[in-house]
Amino acid sequence: MLGKTAGGLYWMFRFLERSENTARLIEAGFRIGLTRSKDPTAEWKSVLTTAGVRSAYDLKYDNYSVEQALDFLLRDTSNPSSVISSIENARTNARTVRTALTTEVWEAVNESWMALKEVLKHPAKETELPSVLGEIRRHTALVRGAMHGTMLRNDIFDFTQIGIALERADNTARIIDVKYYTLLPSASFVGSTLDNVQWETILRSVSAHRSFRWLNDHDISPASIAEFLILDSRFPRSLSFCSRILEENLGFLAKDYGIRLPCHDLIDAQREKLRQHTIASIFDEGLHHFITTFIRDNNAIGQQIEIDYRFVG
Repeated sequence: MLGKTAGGLYWMFRFLERSENTARLIEAGFRIGLTRSKDPTAEWKSVLTTAGVRSAYDLKYDNYSVEQALDFLLRDTSNPSSVISSIENARTNARTVRTALTTEVWEAVNESWMALKEVLKHPAKETELPSVLGEIRRHTALVRGAMHGTMLRNDIFDFTQIGIALERADNTARIIDVKYYTLLPSASFVGSTLDNVQWETILRSVSAHRSFRWLNDHDISPASIAEFLILDSRFPRSLSFCSRILEENLGFLAKDYGIRLPCHDLIDAQREKLRQHTIASIFDEGLHHFITTFIRDNNAIGQQIEIDYRFVG
C-alpha cells in the first residue's frame, strides 16, 4: 500500500474518533461541573487544558465562559481539534482514499459531515448540549458500523483500527486526568461523596456505566472505576483494550509485509508496562503521573508509526 493511502486511512479514522472524543470530553467537563458549587467556569479551563488547546484558546479569549469554550471546542475552525475541524479533516482524508473504502463507508462519512455541519451551524446552548453531543456520537458510530460491516480485514482495515485505537486511548487517558487531577476541588475531597459522584460521571462520559455495573455492582469505588478504565481489556475504551488493538493490528501488518519496525518495539513495551501494573501500583505511583506518561508514550507510538509507514504529515 502507498504511504499516502495508509496515511489517509489512518488520519481519516483518527479525526473521526477525535470528533467523538472531543464531544465526550465536553460531556465529562459539563457533567462534573454540575457537581461544583463555586467557580462555574473552572471546569472549562480544565477541559481546554486537558484537550491540549488551552494555549490556542488563550490567544483568542481572555476568560473561560461556557459559551466561548463550547464554541471553541465544537465549532471554531481555528481550533484543529474542534468537532467541526475534525469532521472536515476526516472527510477530506476519506476523499483522498475513496477507492480504498466501500461505498457504505464513504456514504456514512459524507452524510455525517453534512449532518454535523447542520447541527453545528449555530452556537450550542447549554440546554441543547446533551442532544448536540449525542448527535456527534451517533454519526461517528454509523461510520464505524459501516466499516466493521463492509470492509475486508486486510492492511486497509489495520490502518483504520490503528488510527482509532491511538486516538481513543489518548481520549480515555485525558478524561481520567481531567477528573482526577484538574477538576476535583482539592485533595481533601479524595474519597468523598463528591469524588465518587464525579468518578461515576466519568463512567457515563465514556459509555461505561452499565458495563462497569455488570462487573462491579458491589464494588463502586474510585479504585475499581480507575482499574476498569485502565486495565480491563474487555472494555473497548480502556487503555488496555486500545493497547491490545494496536498490538494486534501492527502485528498483522508485520506479518503481511514481512518486516518488523521500531513501532512494534514501542507497542510491545507499552503492553508489558500495562501487564506489570495493578491499580494499587498505579495509585502508589500517582494516577496523574501514570496517565501523563501513558499519553506521552501513546503519542510516541503514533509518531513512530507515521515514520515507519512513511506518511508523516
